[in-house]
Amino acid sequence: MSTWPVQDAKARFSEFLQACLTNGPQLVTKRGQEAAVLVPVSQWRQLQASSQPSLKQVLLDPAARGDLPVPPRGQAQRRPALEL
Repeated sequence: MSTWPVQDAKARFSEFLQACLTNGPQLVTKRGQEAAVLVPVSQWRQLQASSQPSLKQVLLDPAARGDLPVPPRGQAQRRPALEL
């Protein structure tokens, strides 16, 4: 994976994009810190397909709502209370 400072990526975007399409993902740095990665669309779709939904998505999904199976209450004996 090649590394591009943000100034170079902006100034030479066509070359940056072509490098992504031919060589794979390209890393962009901002002030020496990793900031972003440009990846080909096919690889992005593959990553999206393999990712799992977030907890928020699962909880808000209307198809996931339903009754939770609650087991019947048992006939367990209670412990005697201690006298104080």
